[in-house]
Amino acid sequence: MTRRTSVRLHVVEEGSGVPVLALHGCLEPFFARRPGYRRLYPDLPGMGRSPAPESIASSDDVLDAVQDLVDEAIGDAPFLLVGESYGGYLARGLVRARPEQVLGLALICPIGTAVEHAERTRPELRVLRPDPALVASLDPRLAREYTELAVVQSPETLRRFRDEIMAGLDLADRAALARIRRRWRLRTDPESGPAYDRPTLILAGRQDNSVGYVDQFALLPHYPRATFAVLDVAGHNLQIEQPGLFDALLGEWLDRVAAESPGAA
Repeated sequence: MTRRTSVRLHVVEEGSGVPVLALHGCLEPFFARRPGYRRLYPDLPGMGRSPAPESIASSDDVLDAVQDLVDEAIGDAPFLLVGESYGGYLARGLVRARPEQVLGLALICPIGTAVEHAERTRPELRVLRPDPALVASLDPRLAREYTELAVVQSPETLRRFRDEIMAGLDLADRAALARIRRRWRLRTDPESGPAYDRPTLILAGRQDNSVGYVDQFALLPHYPRATFAVLDVAGHNLQIEQPGLFDALLGEWLDRVAAESPGAA
């Protein structure tokens, strides 16, 4: 099969079974407790250990690299798709390209209908569970990155932020990300095609000051099988601030997919 790009994404793979492609986020230890799924965690170009040559200059190029990964790592097999933040925007584009192959879609704090930052409806940052002593103990850069988004400041959210988010920020190719950012919007609106009529989950944080929650509600007409939940005491890192609710809702989504797709459990 002809490749769309020259980029080969760095991928961490866990488990075996039904493929689950996670764009821009880690779903462990949830899936470690739920066997039967092969989790694929790629680093997007310029993020983590995936290269971003000059030829990767737009979100469309990033999506092409993801399409190449699907061709090579999954092929024509049905798979589950999870997208977080910017990865949620790309995931919607991938669903538009492969609606019959994607068994179910989960979006975690995704970019909504307003793609550009200035156009988004977002609340101001509100720290509901502050821990000033914890923040004061951090080095300046970690403190800045952590407090820009944290609604719940605690040793556990800090640990997960450091392990799951900061590790990627440390490896980011800032020049490549700036280049991609100049052509941020996909050429084809992900919701411009037929509605996606399979089990969907859309999770938003009530205090998410990055993408908000209002613009995600506007996605619902295109996803008639979507559960839409806005979680209080949750910002852009919802999965680490409300882990119990996150696990319950993600598990229910998997149950819906399995009930309608034999072998997807």
